Amino acid sequence: MHRFTIGVEEEYQIIDAETRDLVSHVSKIIEGGKAVLSENLKHEMHESVVEMETGICENIQQARQELTDLRRHLVKTAHDQGLRVSGGGTHPFSHWKDNLITKDARYDKIVSDLGDVARSNLIFGLHVHIGIPDREEGIRIQNVMRYFLPHVYALSTNSPFWVGRLTGFKSYRQEVFAKFPRTGLPSYFGSVAEFDAYVNLMVKTGTIDNAKKIWWDLRVHPFYPTIEFRICDMPMTIDETVCLAAIMQSLVAKIYKMHQQNTSYRSYRRLLLTENKWRASKDGIDAHLIDFGKEASVPYRDLLEELLAFIDDVVDDLGCRKEVEYAREICKMGTGADRQLKVFHESGGDLKKVVDYMIYETEKGLF
Repeated sequence: MHRFTIGVEEEYQIIDAETRDLVSHVSKIIEGGKAVLSENLKHEMHESVVEMETGICENIQQARQELTDLRRHLVKTAHDQGLRVSGGGTHPFSHWKDNLITKDARYDKIVSDLGDVARSNLIFGLHVHIGIPDREEGIRIQNVMRYFLPHVYALSTNSPFWVGRLTGFKSYRQEVFAKFPRTGLPSYFGSVAEFDAYVNLMVKTGTIDNAKKIWWDLRVHPFYPTIEFRICDMPMTIDETVCLAAIMQSLVAKIYKMHQQNTSYRSYRRLLLTENKWRASKDGIDAHLIDFGKEASVPYRDLLEELLAFIDDVVDDLGCRKEVEYAREICKMGTGADRQLKVFHESGGDLKKVVDYMIYETEKGLF
């Protein structure tokens, strides 16, 4: 059986301990953590973001252990610098114009190309890499996986606020990112050759300098033998991150298994799939998503049960049943967005209290 390895990248907010605002202090965090975390911490485009990444993990238990150890070190490093770090897809009230861009040739080029679209992209995501057998199979998996992306995304929704405003979305992060070119759900590709021809045309015409400038919600990675999920908001708790990664791993394994048995899943047009993504962005797990086979809107929780049944025959081989089934707990307690909104309403609209809660959830169980 192919080893569906896991790699996780989490983007954390760097927060001032007093004001609860974002602060542009990523260099302090990276400098302070380099003894333990030098391989695992990265700059992002804004200096108030720090990216933390695991190594290549053989299974979900190893991923959990690495995520826990890394987060513990990161939180301690932040505290030592008089800072805090937090999950969440957006900061509740910080304004992008007050946050500095990291000095780096790559980011300078993006800002030069995209202007305020890049400067305002102050968002925090979860990226998960799952190992694939080869790129050709990766494209086949990508084509099928597009259908399930809104179902996974709904569980991760964690950005109901933007620059001090209640947005009316469970995930406003995706609406901010949609201003970038080459984002959203990928198109259908008949083969790797067809995908490579698209990339080569983009490079040849000077649109992009390499395939990493393709920022789709899911992509066969241009340099690693992985398929990369990029659709999810950054969760607050490790349990949520682990659950999402386990579901992604299981879906990849299941679709590959179907292909090995010469069966597949019906492919739907991107136009239709994008409708479900919009619904998930707006209402998260309270959404009704479209079941295209039935041509009906169905409550998200019913579709989640269908998804869990779909992957049921691979989760024990992968050893991730408990982690996958945590999705039901998320549905009970609410996603990060639901919980942020609860704190907001119970505190009479105090966004600092929301940030307090986000920090608390991010640190929970570490010490």
